[in-house]
Amino acid sequence: MARIACGGYGERMTSVETTYPRRRGGALMTVLGALWRARSWRATLHALIGLPLDIGACAIIVGLVGIWFAAVWSLLEGPSGAWVLAVLYVVIAVASPVALLLCVRAFSALQRARFRTVLGVEIPAPPRVTGGWPLRLLRAWRAPATWRQLSYHLMALVIGGVGGALVAMCWLAGALALAYAGELWSWRPAGIGLVVILLALAMLPAAPWLALGVSRVDEVAARALLGPSRSEQLAQRVEALARSRADIVAATDAERRRIERDLHDGTQQRLVSLAMNLGMARANLTDAPEPARQAIEQAHDQATQALAELRDFVRGLHPAVIDDRGLDAALSGIAAHAPLPVRLRIDVATRCSPSIEAIAYFVVSEALTNVAKHAHANHAEVTVQRTGDRLRIVVTDDGHGGAAAEGDGSGLRGLVQRAAAVDGTVTIYSPPGGPTTITAELPCES
Repeated sequence: MARIACGGYGERMTSVETTYPRRRGGALMTVLGALWRARSWRATLHALIGLPLDIGACAIIVGLVGIWFAAVWSLLEGPSGAWVLAVLYVVIAVASPVALLLCVRAFSALQRARFRTVLGVEIPAPPRVTGGWPLRLLRAWRAPATWRQLSYHLMALVIGGVGGALVAMCWLAGALALAYAGELWSWRPAGIGLVVILLALAMLPAAPWLALGVSRVDEVAARALLGPSRSEQLAQRVEALARSRADIVAATDAERRRIERDLHDGTQQRLVSLAMNLGMARANLTDAPEPARQAIEQAHDQATQALAELRDFVRGLHPAVIDDRGLDAALSGIAAHAPLPVRLRIDVATRCSPSIEAIAYFVVSEALTNVAKHAHANHAEVTVQRTGDRLRIVVTDDGHGGAAAEGDGSGLRGLVQRAAAVDGTVTIYSPPGGPTTITAELPCES
């Protein structure tokens, strides 16, 4: 029975007894293993570099603030002595904020470089303010990013200064205690001396963990204060997306121009030549057999129809008349070929960008096509006017109304999407019974 107990419960106890020392050994190796890990040394180097940098930055910033406060206080109380002192105080009061702003930005750049070089942590710089120098200075001091960076440099005196000093003390005390452990033990210290030696030796394995903790706290503070805020990141993201969208619109418009040019100079010219040859054959070969004349007539009709469809397709890609003669001439051509009377009024003193003019052309073309197909109108009116940096297009008709951008039948949904691609808007007012008014507003410089 003793053997059974040993084989059952005893094995479980043995496994527990053999596992427990391994866990203790693993934890000990984890603690001591930090002494030779590259991450620990990087954290230590980060803390040691930050020690003089943080103290120096905080001292210079506090000194500049103190100098500015003293100059302003002297001016408020009235400078005593020569007028030269008053001028000096004014110069100091004006120059100190500029110097302080430059120092804050310079130290912020050094801190971001320290994180990037030592820890491999990339902290993006907050967005810069724009404008002239006096206005830029005022905007910079009103920007939250400036005050966040200033707060970090003041906090760094505690995080980097005190934390870096503790890291340096731990490494130094532990290294000295380890180096002189033999000699100190030969003196056979007792009581407080032995406790001091043991504490000094214990500081050595604690040093890398302290360095890791300090670097972690410093990284969290730097990400929150040295980099852009959440709203600034979203603003930068929106700006980047707007730029990329504008590039895509420009590239798409350029590609449409290329396709239109290739079709016009290549395929369209060949179809014109083919239609002319078939027309000549149709007119001259009157004595040909009836099947041959029918084949020539059908080929000529199909070539003419294909040429007309190709011209419509090319015009839908990009109207070349806009590049040659401008938006006024292009819209005049649309109004002249419309199946109903169209009154056209254009007041555009300065031309917009090519992509905006192309969108304006398609807005008027699709709107008049929609009027001709669905509105049952007697006449329409198109007004194009540029006001500042906005191009306003208004298309009205006297039809029965009921137009909407929903659905695929009217084609108005495509106008809304085209305008939205360049931050424009399309408004459709079409009550039952009419009249219908389509208003598009486009930014001229997109």
